[in-house]
Amino acid sequence: MVNPLWRNNEIRQQMKVITKEASPDLVLTNATYLHGIFKKWMTGNIWIKDDRIVYAGQEMPNIGKDTEVADMTGKFIVPGYIEPHVHPYQLYNPQTFADYAAQGGTTTFLSDNLTLFLALENEKAFSLLDELRKLPFNYYWWTRFDSQTEMNNEDHLFTSKSVGEWLDRPDVLLGGELTGWPKLMAGDDQMLYWIQKAKLGLKKIEGHFPGASEKTLARMRLLGADGDHEAMTVEEVEMRLLHGYGVTLRHSSIRPDLPSLLKGIVERELNVFDKLMMTTDGSTPGFHQDGVMDLCIQIALDAGVPPIDAYMMASYNVARYYNVTNLHGLIATGRMANLNILDDIENPVPSGVISKGVWLKKNGEKVYTLPTIDWSVMPELDMKFDLTEDDFQFSMPFGIEMVNDVITKPYSVNVDTHDGNLSKTHDESFMMLVDRHGKWRVNTLIKGFAAGVSGFASSYTNTGDIILIGKSRRDMWAAFEELKRIKGGIVLIEDGENVCTLPLPIGGGMSDLPMEQLIPQEAALKEALKERGYKHGDAVYTLLFLQATHLPYVRITQKGIYDVMNKKILFPAFMR
Repeated sequence: MVNPLWRNNEIRQQMKVITKEASPDLVLTNATYLHGIFKKWMTGNIWIKDDRIVYAGQEMPNIGKDTEVADMTGKFIVPGYIEPHVHPYQLYNPQTFADYAAQGGTTTFLSDNLTLFLALENEKAFSLLDELRKLPFNYYWWTRFDSQTEMNNEDHLFTSKSVGEWLDRPDVLLGGELTGWPKLMAGDDQMLYWIQKAKLGLKKIEGHFPGASEKTLARMRLLGADGDHEAMTVEEVEMRLLHGYGVTLRHSSIRPDLPSLLKGIVERELNVFDKLMMTTDGSTPGFHQDGVMDLCIQIALDAGVPPIDAYMMASYNVARYYNVTNLHGLIATGRMANLNILDDIENPVPSGVISKGVWLKKNGEKVYTLPTIDWSVMPELDMKFDLTEDDFQFSMPFGIEMVNDVITKPYSVNVDTHDGNLSKTHDESFMMLVDRHGKWRVNTLIKGFAAGVSGFASSYTNTGDIILIGKSRRDMWAAFEELKRIKGGIVLIEDGENVCTLPLPIGGGMSDLPMEQLIPQEAALKEALKERGYKHGDAVYTLLFLQATHLPYVRITQKGIYDVMNKKILFPAFMR
């Protein structure tokens, strides 16, 4: 992998800048900058050589003929923002998300590895990580200990060798998130072994404990959980802090909790801002029109959080919690040159962004687009099989009912499923999960998705298998054929005509378009679904979580219809 530190000759050159035998590449003069240790605004000059701050203080360096000098009079400089919990595969991909987020000042990410882990052998996944590290932003990772669904080959995927290789990487800062924690509490020693291995490597363990009781939080703390991002009330924040958890406050497209959480913390005068972090938790593209960590900081400022605390919750607090203040979250000698230049302390959207010493934004304008990386190592969605009439059999006594975007429960089917079409006067639809290689299928009905969707197909799912939903078997079939033709994406068909298509050519789950182009595509899809009766908040998350067994109560999985609470298959998958 790419060495995360500087080579000897690079350090020697940096030393020569200090002794004025050499010149820095960039000097920010008359800088008013936030210092995370003193928790106050300092004034001075910031010297940058390549991707590193070599000095921040009162002195001026030797200015060479190639040194850029930028006068920061009247500006405020804060550390580059850190997103501590991102799932960078929500239709976008890690590179396009980073390129977009950087314009709002977010240049460092702690990222989920699940999509890469399920799709690629470790060697190929690591090649992508190493390519990303060469670009002027910072990706760190967490490694999963379970798939958050029921997979046919999970025991072969999640092994001590495969998980251990991820934990051995220095750019993997944590294990989790622990969506499979009930198995851990029930005695899963393999998962406990991985947690112990992570601890030996001084890595954190992130929980996933929505609505957890104090007893559960205490037990999970004993099992090794260090942090959690699932607090939905101020009381839950307090309970996590009481038991010594690192608490990350969430503001996402399905859980926009941050304003109410911060309002409650301010009203209760809880002096705990230095113990808090913030996250957008892998929100879908359109949600990010308002920003990434810059949005979270603005919400904090609006809630009455002191400005220094608001900025530190998105920088120094994260770096300190994950033990990387030697590189991040602090404007001081030796750190990565990740800096955001603000025109006003009350406006966290920077007019200038420097990441690894490279200007990405200057005077309010984008001046650098991150280079793309080669995604060809991701397996192409090439479905070399055809559906048949036999696949469209839906004789089921019960189906899956949507309670909201992501929570589902079983219900008794009362409609005639033998006809090729269901009436649009009710909200029950056919649903099928099909193996991306054509080996098996799971058929059922879904209630509450939409009353007017005729044929819908998506390869954007938890496992990369294919979801088909609709009132018309013919239109579902046509949507599948279009999905097969474009090799991945989301397709909506009505009366044989294509209503909306969102291509996802990278492995069938990620777009290769810049976020600026992807956001209107997603908006068009969601509007088309809304017009046809989708009434919940985020249809993209619905597709992702239909298989997710970390949520109640019944799920469609590779093994069949799964009862989450009782941990059993209610109706098995059919081999094709």
